[in-house]
Amino acid sequence: MADPAISVESLTVQYGDHRVLDGVSLNIETGEVMALLGGSGSGKSTLLRHIIGLERPLSGTVRVRGVDINRCSASELKRIRRTMGVAFQECALFNAMSIEDNVALPLHELTNLADPVIRIMTYMKLAAVGLGEAGKRMPQELSGGMKKRAAVARATALDPEIMVFDEPSAGLDPIVAAGLDELILLLKRAFHMTILVVTHELPSAFRVADRVAMLYQGSLIAVDTKDAFRASTHPRIRQFLDRVADPIESHAAEDHLRALAGMAGVKV
Repeated sequence: MADPAISVESLTVQYGDHRVLDGVSLNIETGEVMALLGGSGSGKSTLLRHIIGLERPLSGTVRVRGVDINRCSASELKRIRRTMGVAFQECALFNAMSIEDNVALPLHELTNLADPVIRIMTYMKLAAVGLGEAGKRMPQELSGGMKKRAAVARATALDPEIMVFDEPSAGLDPIVAAGLDELILLLKRAFHMTILVVTHELPSAFRVADRVAMLYQGSLIAVDTKDAFRASTHPRIRQFLDRVADPIESHAAEDHLRALAGMAGVKV
């Protein structure tokens, strides 16, 4: 069997006295779409940063295409990063540059391609995400969904083997979010990419993923198929699926509202 595209083994991350990830192990197979779920503060973004090599863990390993990215040489890490594309939650577009210049930037910086070739490739990447005629526009002229698509075009500029999406549907209306889901599936079908989608949006996760993983308080509590995940009886997973608030938070909110109502002289 071929090695996983991404292999995380016993990853532990700690900031001061706060342990964010506690012995997390996760394999993402070549060509699959993995959705990483979890509530706020569960460790999703921390795991993402370690997978793309932005931080070093307290212990454990992260291997991308068999290379331990925390122990390899700087040149090897650079080579591995070129096989990965990242679409960040806030898009991270440069506001002083047009959309086509944003997309062309990795090609100018990391290849020796001639300018005419870069222009053609840039148009192709924008056309692939439905922005072929928007290249001259500035980021501030685009809607939220168009910015997300532009970020995907830039992330795919170097034809990565692996794509990472950080909360791709955050802040988008359901129709635009569904369009991004279809774009993720297109990338998988057309380019056979391995894709990690970090999200808390259940409809999106169940639409695009082959398997689903869930983090809770720094530990993985599930890595399974969508059907098995939906059928899980794990209390936290059921709470997440059924949208049930934490009891302590609900009571605290109720007490707070009662106190405010009392100050206003309103009986509740």
